[in-house]
Amino acid sequence: MTKVLVTGGAGYIGAHACKALARAGFVPVAFDNLTTGWAEAVKWGPLVRGDLMDRATIDAALAEHRPVAVLHFAALSLVGQSMQDPGHYWRVNVGGALNLLEACAAAGVQNFVFSSTCATYGDQDGVLLTEDTPQRPINAYGGSKLAIEGMVRDFGAAFGINHVIFRYFNVAGADPEGEVGEQHRPETHLIPLLLDAVAGKRPALTLHGTDYPTPDGTCVRDYVHVTDLAQAHVLGLRRLLDGAGNGIFCLGTGRGFSVREVIEASRIVTNREVPVVIGPRRAGDAAALVSSSTLAVQDLGWEPQRSTLRQMIGDAWAWAQKPGFSA
Repeated sequence: MTKVLVTGGAGYIGAHACKALARAGFVPVAFDNLTTGWAEAVKWGPLVRGDLMDRATIDAALAEHRPVAVLHFAALSLVGQSMQDPGHYWRVNVGGALNLLEACAAAGVQNFVFSSTCATYGDQDGVLLTEDTPQRPINAYGGSKLAIEGMVRDFGAAFGINHVIFRYFNVAGADPEGEVGEQHRPETHLIPLLLDAVAGKRPALTLHGTDYPTPDGTCVRDYVHVTDLAQAHVLGLRRLLDGAGNGIFCLGTGRGFSVREVIEASRIVTNREVPVVIGPRRAGDAAALVSSSTLAVQDLGWEPQRSTLRQMIGDAWAWAQKPGFSA
């Protein structure tokens, strides 16, 4: 069986990617330090408990499993936290990626899929973002991811590591079969937070800022279902294994929704009111981030199946009714 090393494979997106890989005939090897991931989410292949800051654990995993490719998801990803402690984000995200790329070069791993982000673009004043849009990150999270994109290209040029870079937008939803879902510690994503408020697990959803230059004053984001995102990674991996060359792709839907629109959609899906309190803006938040995914559709044949707002909220709501993971 063909093995693929998945860093962050016990996390939200990584675990969904592992399921998609297994369905596509691969054996996903989850590499995770379980700081934010969950051992219970690793269901489709072995778990290697390791840290990207420890080069020896990466070398050992690559030597033992000899993967045909690495899918790199593991990273610190909280925008607000990155504004408060930028050094930590640069040290962990960039330092970990450097260790991983050097280990791949030493082990002869020739295929690398990198999980980047729309945060590399910064605040683009409502422009539909494409792969050619200038990147001007406004927080350390986006800055660290942009730096890693450059590293991936440099290692590709120096060591022949073929690569696909995905810049994706707000990921939402859960596995429709209920095997894995979104559960962060701490939780910072809009949809699980508001569903927690709906379910009475928190007093209310805090709406961070109502004075953005958007139609209703709240931030606008492009949401993509996590299972559609996982499928894109399988397609990107197949592209590399088929020898089709390197690529950079945005993954979104081309349609943005404001926070207030997401709240209203959640009210309709759950048939419950969402308690809301108004809070201040968060440092580092862009007003609007919306993707054009034309290239991914045309080049990879990516066809999102579940990336409607109501479907994403519905799947997340179904997952929220389950016991979830436990430490």
